[in-house]
Amino acid sequence: MPAELLSALQGTTLVLTVSDPSARNALSPQVYAAGVEALQTAESSRDIRCVVLRGDGAHFCAGGDLQRLRATRLREDGADAQRASIDRFHALVEAIAACPKPVIAAVEGWAAGGGCSLALACDLIVAADDARFVMSYGRIGLSPDGGGSWQLAQRLPRALALQLLWLAEPADAAQMQRWGLVNQVVPAGEALPQALQLAERLAQMAPNALASVKELVAAAPARGLSAHLADERGHFVANLFHPNGLEGLQAFLDKRRARFD
Repeated sequence: MPAELLSALQGTTLVLTVSDPSARNALSPQVYAAGVEALQTAESSRDIRCVVLRGDGAHFCAGGDLQRLRATRLREDGADAQRASIDRFHALVEAIAACPKPVIAAVEGWAAGGGCSLALACDLIVAADDARFVMSYGRIGLSPDGGGSWQLAQRLPRALALQLLWLAEPADAAQMQRWGLVNQVVPAGEALPQALQLAERLAQMAPNALASVKELVAAAPARGLSAHLADERGHFVANLFHPNGLEGLQAFLDKRRARFD
């Protein structure tokens, strides 16, 4: 039975769990479709402030189903069918990027191949100290999907990105943190609780300002300073005249915690 995506609301955080522990939560079309739908729900819901993505059991996600990829049926269906499958995966990655709410990966165990790409697509990563990340495509004669090569090329020196992609060398959570790819390293079994604590901290902040920051940071690498300054000005003014801007300023002057809507 292919992996399914379970969803549960914990306070103001939507927890999405990729669930197929027997296959280390290998990805499936059902996960892609359900993930896009869940993120759209999170975007439109005032009650959801953050999203946490995790794997069921001991591992985050083993990536694609290799048995399916080598199956005769897939070869018979042809390249167009596989392109469509990858497009569904990429729709999930793009939904994470487009979601105005923070999306946090809580990683235990292995995040491999497409699972590593999926973790890197999230805004923040909380990883157990025994977690392992690997872009494993090179071991099986494949190139990446899920935006993994884009994420590494954007965030690491070129030679290091190529090393990780070509040699498929696993990296532990501490190394990923030194490279700036993981935000927090926590004891094994604590990735979800710590991710929920981080989500709760973010939930206390102004959602409109969080969305602005996510949009600005995403756009920055592709444009010059002048264009970015103009966009910063637009976001700043919009957030200043938002009710949350007034509440934040008043709370600071009153020396109390702001109550953002």
